[in-house]
Amino acid sequence: MSDEESQSTSVTVADVQQMMKKKDTIEAQIKAYYDILKGQNSAGMDEPLVDIEGYPRTDIDVYEVRTARHNIICLQNDHKALMKQIEKALHQLHARDREKHRLDEAEAHQETMEQENSVLSAFAKIDTVSPGSPASISKPLSITIIRNGQNIHIGLTPQRWSGRGLLGCNIVPL
Repeated sequence: MSDEESQSTSVTVADVQQMMKKKDTIEAQIKAYYDILKGQNSAGMDEPLVDIEGYPRTDIDVYEVRTARHNIICLQNDHKALMKQIEKALHQLHARDREKHRLDEAEAHQETMEQENSVLSAFAKIDTVSPGSPASISKPLSITIIRNGQNIHIGLTPQRWSGRGLLGCNIVPL
């Protein structure tokens, strides 16, 4: 197993949350350094540090501006690398969740198939079916009945007819 594969199994939501906190901290530090530049007569990241004659500007603290610029660049690089880590971790988390969901669905489908193949215990009994009723002629509503220990699939179509009820059969609980 490669390092990349082992990392994908070890990434947790807590890890991503910790990375997000670190990202927020870096962003706050970058903002603080930009505030320093703004306080230095709006020196910014690109303003010249020397005057027209090539001497250091006297209206700013050149050392503080250079230090702030350097720190901003370093923090922006750290931020970019951290964002790539966060993106990768989120992809891994979502891929793992998709795989878990797929496995859960496959397991549920398997359980359904096993339940359908097993003999179900009866919960009701049809004791009469009226001739000409929906229960005696219908097909669309699929139900499973147990007759003589065998599962039998039949269809019923509930509808109004001249007799009592919608099916034309009497169902009683067991």
